[in-house]
Amino acid sequence: MKRILVFVLVICGMTNIALAQQDARAKGVLDAMSKKYQSIPSFKAKFSQILENDEESINEEFSGEITIKGQMFKLVMGEQEIFNNGTTQWTYLKEVNEVNIDTYEPEDGEINPTNIYNAYKEGYKYVYLEDQQEKGRSLAIIDLIPEDKSLQFFKIRMKIDKGDNSLKSWRMFDKNGNRYEYRITAFDSKFTASNNYFEFNPAKYPGVEVIDLR
Repeated sequence: MKRILVFVLVICGMTNIALAQQDARAKGVLDAMSKKYQSIPSFKAKFSQILENDEESINEEFSGEITIKGQMFKLVMGEQEIFNNGTTQWTYLKEVNEVNIDTYEPEDGEINPTNIYNAYKEGYKYVYLEDQQEKGRSLAIIDLIPEDKSLQFFKIRMKIDKGDNSLKSWRMFDKNGNRYEYRITAFDSKFTASNNYFEFNPAKYPGVEVIDLR
């Protein structure tokens, strides 16, 4: 089914003072990134998703497109479209012309397309690792470590452009050895959409089978 944005750091020899300094530096970069995206009413982005698991020899890559407006989003990936208006989620499967409707109730600590830019603000420790050069751009590499150790993932590594404060990619590490990496390949900050854009309209999908799970 869907892989959305469905999204243990060990530092040897680091003193408490050094950790505090890196946290403060990371916060400055994260705050600037968050402010950038909060100032954009809606946007559309193309991305690639890479799933890796060394033990199971998995290396898969997908591409998709995401549109976000506040707490609403529409995700298109392969034969699947997901509509979410903040309270209801529609998952359309093109191959079988079927849509599943469910109440949207995000779990605590869940990372989704609408909160990745603000996730660090609650329930995470963050560490500034290093700077990297990529295609002539200077990127800040920052790790987010969830305080809730019961979560399936134990680390999110973000690459943030220090020049324009944009999030270039993030990688999520889970306890099963999976690594999910999301790379932004195109970004349109001027895209506008009405609220019904984020709701499934069966009239546009003739013959669709509707399965209401609410």
